[in-house]
Amino acid sequence: MSIYTNKALAGLKASLAADSLSLGPHWIYDTALIEQRFGRIESLSAPGPDSYHKNRTAGDFTHYGDQTFALLKAVSESRGFTVEAWFGTWKRLMSGYDGYVDGATRNTLSRIDYGDGPDGCGSNSSDLAGASRIAPVILAHHDDLEALVDAARLQTRLTHNNILVLESAEFFARTAHGVIHGASPIEAMQQATKANYVSAPVTDWLEKGLALKETDSVAAIAQFGQSCNVNGAFPGVVQIIARHEDNLAEALTVNAMAGGDSAARGLLIGLILGAALDQEALPAQWFNGLNKAADIERLAGALL
Repeated sequence: MSIYTNKALAGLKASLAADSLSLGPHWIYDTALIEQRFGRIESLSAPGPDSYHKNRTAGDFTHYGDQTFALLKAVSESRGFTVEAWFGTWKRLMSGYDGYVDGATRNTLSRIDYGDGPDGCGSNSSDLAGASRIAPVILAHHDDLEALVDAARLQTRLTHNNILVLESAEFFARTAHGVIHGASPIEAMQQATKANYVSAPVTDWLEKGLALKETDSVAAIAQFGQSCNVNGAFPGVVQIIARHEDNLAEALTVNAMAGGDSAARGLLIGLILGAALDQEALPAQWFNGLNKAADIERLAGALL
């Protein structure tokens, strides 16, 4: 396995581990309550009975992680990203899904029922989560930037046909490509802003995140906003990556402690820092504790 492939695989593993690490406190906005219930989050935990994910257990994923895993299955079986395979795999997963079904998913399923195909079924949701699933396409196309960017945008468009989210997916795909090929996370993010974005103010979002690099991340996320919306979530991801550029485990812990939509942020933080720092930076128990760890290894191995 080449060094580049190994780094892309590390990004995938850290991305999915980050989602599961956030499962317990996901969508709790009171950070004091998170600390009271979970303490310092350094292990995978089950959600409480009042959670949106109350039927999940420690080591499971949120609905974002489940969709990321489905994307891994699609690219593995197709030996690369195709819209048709992703559409079919996603539809099978989310039709009758037993976990939380968010607004973007409900809207997309309704459009599919109406007859729309993969080119037109996506919601107009501005949630960053649609862009957060990209780790499997990074693994599949890490050696081809153009194919990687196309795949990142197309996987996002299936459920989030919103230009701000689509361009966010491109930004983080370009960032992942940069760290895989040797740039530091901050350098890769700065380089990624040079692409031609039509609508998303990625340079402004990057500057906002970097401006609070020395601020405690829980406080910074509170300032940007803990919600799903890309306008606050994007600079929040940047801030945590920049502040914890050399410490993946700390980045994922503070992200979970920061509350709100930590799973969407975590998928991207794990991807970028995992790819930058390699597999040794991810605590082994976080990946090995995933209930789908063996399946992830199998699907990634088949793809590679």
